[in-house]
Amino acid sequence: MELHFYNTMGRSMQLFTPLHDHHVGMYCCGPTVYNYAHIGNLRAYLFDDVLRRTLEYFGYDVTHVMNITDVGHLTDDEDEGEDKMLKSSRETGKSVWDIAAFYTEAFFHDIDSLHIKRPSVSCKATDHIQDMIALIKRLEDRGFTYEAGGNIYFSIDKFPDYGKLSMRDKQNLHAGARIAVDSNKRNPHDFVLWFTHSKFEHHSMLWDSPWGRGYPGWHIECSAMSMKYLGEQFDIHCGGIDHIPIHHTNEIAQSEAATGRKWVNYWMHNEFLIIGKGKMAKSSGEFLTLSVLVDKGYTPLDYRYFSLGGHYRSQLQFSYESLDAARKARENLYDRTLRLKEDASPCPFSQLGDKARTYLGHYEAALAYDLNTPKALSEMWMLLKDKDISPREKLTVLYKMDEVFGFNLEQLEQASVEVLDDEIMDLIKEREKARERRDWAKADTLRDLLLQRGISIKDTPEGTKWTKNV
Repeated sequence: MELHFYNTMGRSMQLFTPLHDHHVGMYCCGPTVYNYAHIGNLRAYLFDDVLRRTLEYFGYDVTHVMNITDVGHLTDDEDEGEDKMLKSSRETGKSVWDIAAFYTEAFFHDIDSLHIKRPSVSCKATDHIQDMIALIKRLEDRGFTYEAGGNIYFSIDKFPDYGKLSMRDKQNLHAGARIAVDSNKRNPHDFVLWFTHSKFEHHSMLWDSPWGRGYPGWHIECSAMSMKYLGEQFDIHCGGIDHIPIHHTNEIAQSEAATGRKWVNYWMHNEFLIIGKGKMAKSSGEFLTLSVLVDKGYTPLDYRYFSLGGHYRSQLQFSYESLDAARKARENLYDRTLRLKEDASPCPFSQLGDKARTYLGHYEAALAYDLNTPKALSEMWMLLKDKDISPREKLTVLYKMDEVFGFNLEQLEQASVEVLDDEIMDLIKEREKARERRDWAKADTLRDLLLQRGISIKDTPEGTKWTKNV
């Protein structure tokens, strides 16, 4: 089946044709590890995961590279503001190295709990300083840089195609330019490739370079590391839409200036998670982490289901009411899967009837046309509710669909007295008694506590059922 993706470069749906048959090189902007990832950040990594799973579903081998920004970039993409890592260090009293290590581990814990596949390569910026220096040297040798105030800048005026991703031409850039904070810049939109200690004399992370002891600008790390692991041309670059006007625009300029040829074929960007009237952001000081949701009684996979319910290119409005609906749907999915397992086992693919194959075909078509996960979920539910399809067929198709949905339904099992410890069983019995007394507040509290212990509760006309979360 042909795949079509929306390419930000050109703003159009395009047939996906990889550079190499059956193999895809994919680079995704990773976290800056100065704080916990909030659920808006995690939506981006869920999008990356769906994209990767979809490519693998359709038979591609995927090399998925993601950076870990442990050299803090500034609080503004335009080389302004203060360093995020230093800011966190000052506020916590910890070293920047300890902060980076702690939040890197926290990030991977979050993505594991969301069933996000770990990248093929997770590369730390601090491990690739020499690669960045080498790339800056290439730019210098080709005449795209200048030195001012001890720092090395990229001159956008030397790169004719600057702004082609954001669709801003040079004239508009100059006309709309604000007064530059950095007086060393010849053009307000030039950007730093290498900072020296002449600008940040108290910076904790410093390396020797041909231009003095200092540290790299934020944009150069993605170019250097993606080319190291994927080559000077690769298929897909992902990130949030906020990266389009500056970060990804600057990445393209420095990468193509250094190599003299096209860098990336497909640019794919996810929209924001909206809370209240605006996007979720750490800069506001008010943001939700996955652990906050867990503390409120949700599972990480409730949030995964919630995210799958919105198309990646549409803003997704967060509310606890919507998350409640996602939790209910996810629990219903688990319950239906377990009931199917009690009655049947999957059949060989060759034994699927036409109707089951039709649902699977519609599901595949939805994913193949720009990752339409809401439509794919809809096809799954129509399959499950169709009385003309046997339990065996349903399980076969459901497990196939779950290769992208990522709920590990094939490993799902009914919890029982034999596999639950006494403390868990006591909580379940206590909750049943609370329901008998119509003490709904107590029952809800116990339900949330069980969720935190990895047990989902489902109240049915036949009594209370429970499942272990996987």
